[in-house]
Amino acid sequence: MTDPLTAREALALVTGDFAPFPATEDRPAGDGPIGWPGYGAAHARAAGRTGESESVVCGTGTVGGVPVVLISFEFRFLGGSIGERTGARAAAAHAYARDHRLPVVVLLATGGSRMHEGMRALLQLQRLAGESARTRAAGLPQIAVLRDPTTGGGWATLGAGSDIVLALPGAQVGFAGSRVRPPGADLAAYTAEAQFAHGHVDAVVPAEALAGTLGRWLTLLTRPADGPVPPPPALGVPRAPAGSGREAVARARHPDRPRADRYLAAFFTSREEISGDRCGGTDPGMLCGFGRRPDGRTVAYAAQLGTATRPAGFRTAARLVRLADRLGVPVLTLIDTPGAANDPAAERDGAGPAIADLFGAVATARVPVTALLVGEGGSGGALALAAPGNTWATPDSYFSVIAPEAAAAILKRAPEESGVTADQLRLRPGDLLELGIVRGVVGPPDSTGPIRSGGA
Repeated sequence: MTDPLTAREALALVTGDFAPFPATEDRPAGDGPIGWPGYGAAHARAAGRTGESESVVCGTGTVGGVPVVLISFEFRFLGGSIGERTGARAAAAHAYARDHRLPVVVLLATGGSRMHEGMRALLQLQRLAGESARTRAAGLPQIAVLRDPTTGGGWATLGAGSDIVLALPGAQVGFAGSRVRPPGADLAAYTAEAQFAHGHVDAVVPAEALAGTLGRWLTLLTRPADGPVPPPPALGVPRAPAGSGREAVARARHPDRPRADRYLAAFFTSREEISGDRCGGTDPGMLCGFGRRPDGRTVAYAAQLGTATRPAGFRTAARLVRLADRLGVPVLTLIDTPGAANDPAAERDGAGPAIADLFGAVATARVPVTALLVGEGGSGGALALAAPGNTWATPDSYFSVIAPEAAAAILKRAPEESGVTADQLRLRPGDLLELGIVRGVVGPPDSTGPIRSGGA
């Protein structure tokens, strides 16, 4: 094990004022619900060895100035296994969180369901999943910290079911525990780092940085801004409007044109990123997360970085929008892509369903969504991030039903005619304004505000 922390030591890593809930349940009678030989004695020995009466310790504390409900697992107590009493304690903790409108932080270290209680133990996974869903429906954030090990039903409920998933370096993380994996299995696949690489964990955080990271996340998730978000001002050197479609395309594709990362850095004082689509994929060309504005309030963001967006990028953005919607956090999207990735791998990974999912998430969001076109707006892959009725453009951008080169090819025109095709597509920021596609073209930071009128 890379994490020998006890449940109480894990709590001490993140809070200095933990107050446990009183244990009210009785000790298991005899050898438990299925009469497992020696279970009663094993339970008593675990209690004597750890000083705990069950595999989980629950209570309240303050993390980063935010009051929270904490659920911490004790792996030395029968492998942190989940039995009926474990389920009852975690369920009561979630109920307390909902009654008092508190976030839930789970510090996991578990081998899964408790065999000594048979199916009565396995049913606790349904119970825990239901409690997590009810807390989610109540609009309260849930953060999981994966310690070593986090396997079985604990990973598949309180872990993977949380809004934000953090993990300690080197932790074993996977549905399969170490003794039930296939012969010859790649052990590296069952690690926090592998789960992060495949989009199932948001960040791997060293123990010494855990309190600060948790505190920043809790602050961001509990202090939403009042929306809608104003569009950021245009960055870069102010210039006259593009004189032609081909010039607009050239500006948007220029390598020195400000990208979304610069806009995020200018717009937020600090931010934390989510990572991955929870379906096995990540897309480095899509940045998603939550940022703090100068007034201390939080805005969620999904930003394209100018590359063709992968299905995992669309799914990650949809995950971000839905999480922000549940928590009442307004959303800012930054559009910049030549289009959705259309290679065979993207089709196999579900490009169409992923784009459809993001369209649906934006269309049904109850929180206000603001979109800013900062560069290329290539077809549906860009439109999926656009906010209906609240999309803006920078002067160095374009938005088109299809890239001019692709349009020329479809029309059986020579490649050199793509410039003329760009003019005909009316894709310049001024054209978009006249056509009612965008609300306005934003000015530089020192301007009086967005430009709301203008032609070419």
